Amino acid sequence: MIVDERLVTYINSLDRGNTDVLEQIEREAIDSYVPIIRKEMQSFLKMILMAERPARILEVGTAVGFSAILMATYDPVHCEITTIENYEKRIPIARENFRRAGMEQQITLLEGDAAQVLKTLGEPYDFIFMDAAKGQYINFLPDILRLLKPGGMLISDNVLQDGDIIESHFIVTRRNRTIHKRMREYLYELTHHEELVTSILPVGDGITVSVREG
Repeated sequence: MIVDERLVTYINSLDRGNTDVLEQIEREAIDSYVPIIRKEMQSFLKMILMAERPARILEVGTAVGFSAILMATYDPVHCEITTIENYEKRIPIARENFRRAGMEQQITLLEGDAAQVLKTLGEPYDFIFMDAAKGQYINFLPDILRLLKPGGMLISDNVLQDGDIIESHFIVTRRNRTIHKRMREYLYELTHHEELVTSILPVGDGITVSVREG
C-alpha cells in the first residue's frame, strides 16, 4: 500500500460505481482472483477519458476485459479499442464479457505475446493503456512510442510495486528482482525521454501519465 489504507478506503467510499455490467464483471473477477484495475484507478481513468476524449485506444493486457469495457463505456466519444492478451484461459472470458456489454464490435481483442503483436500494428493511437506483465513494460516501450501519436497519452499501471520500487535491489525478494530492475529502467526512460512529459502518481499501485510532445 503506497497511500494510507484508511485514506484509500475513504476515497473509494465516495465513488459512484459503474454500470451494472461492469459491477458484475468486477465481482466475478474478484471471486476468481483475477487482477483488475483498482477502484481509485477506475475513477482516475474515467476522469482522464472525459478530458482527453480519445477516438483510438490501445490497451496492452486485457485480462477479462474489465478495463477495456470501462474505457468504451466512459469515453464521451465513440472510440475504437484494440486490446492485447496472451493468457489463453482469459481470452474466451474477455470475449464473452465484450458480448455481454454489447461491445464486441467496438473492442478488438488480439491474441498473442504483446512484444510480437505490437510490431504488427501501424496506425497511431490517441491513448495507450499499459497494464500487462510489469517486467515487460521496458521491452514494449519502443513500439508503444512508435504507436503513440503526437499529443497522445500513455498511462502505465502498477509501476510502484506496492512501494518496493524505492527499496534496494538486495532487499527485494529474489524472484522480484528482475521486475524491480526493469521497472526502474522503464520509469527512467519515461521521465527522461525527450519526446515525453511524464508524471508519476501514487494512484492505486502507482501510475505514470505520459504525453508525447507535438
